[in-house]
Amino acid sequence: MACANFTKAVLNEANLSDAFIYSTNMSFVKLGKGKLVNTDLTKTNLEGAFLVKSKLSGAKLSGAILSGANLRAANLEDVNLCGANLSGINLRSANLKGANLSWANLSNSRLNEAFIQGAVITGVNLSKAHLMKVDLHKMDLNGVNFNQANLKFVNFSSADLTATNLSGADLTLADLKEAIMNGYNLKDVVLISCNLNAAVLMRAELSYAILTDANLSKANLNLVNLWKADFSGACLQEAYLWKTDLSEANLDGADLRGASLRGAILSGVDLGNTKLAGATMPDSTVY
Repeated sequence: MACANFTKAVLNEANLSDAFIYSTNMSFVKLGKGKLVNTDLTKTNLEGAFLVKSKLSGAKLSGAILSGANLRAANLEDVNLCGANLSGINLRSANLKGANLSWANLSNSRLNEAFIQGAVITGVNLSKAHLMKVDLHKMDLNGVNFNQANLKFVNFSSADLTATNLSGADLTLADLKEAIMNGYNLKDVVLISCNLNAAVLMRAELSYAILTDANLSKANLNLVNLWKADFSGACLQEAYLWKTDLSEANLDGADLRGASLRGAILSGVDLGNTKLAGATMPDSTVY
């Protein structure tokens, strides 16, 4: 069926497993609860296709067009989506275990509660995507683009976020415990009530970040730019802030007991309502 035209065809619950459908036009096809196990869909056009609860495990989708497709609760285990156009796709509650998503375009996609553990997501574009309650713990997210993404309640614990773009992302109540976040862009990020316990953020860009009520105890914030960041009510107990720029930051109600602020820049900061017992101040004196 290579290069065939199935646009807008109604194929609900059809069994196309192991079929060769290379470079076929299946745009806006209705294939709800379809069986496409190990099907070769390389370079196939599935734009706007309805594939809710379909089984696509092992399918070959390299170079496929899936923009605007509905794959809610579909099984995509071990599929090859390398370089695929998935912009605007609905993958809510989908199974993507072991899937290859390298360099795929998932901008504006919906992945809330999807299962992504074990997937390869090198260089993936997830800008403006929705990933609420997704488990990404211990995953290698190096270089992934999460610009302006909805990442509420996401589990990033112990994940490698080196060089990841999280600028403008909403990480409210996300778990970033022990995450590796050296030197990446978090400007304007929302981290309300986020768990950053023992996270490593050396040299990160966090200017204007909103960290109200966040847990940053024992976090490494050395050399971080925190200009005008909002830490009101945040816990920074025993955090490392060596030569950190906190100029004009909001530390109202913040807890910095036992924190190290050696060489930190505190110009324009009001410490009147900040807990500083046992903290090492910029001049190396203990408060």
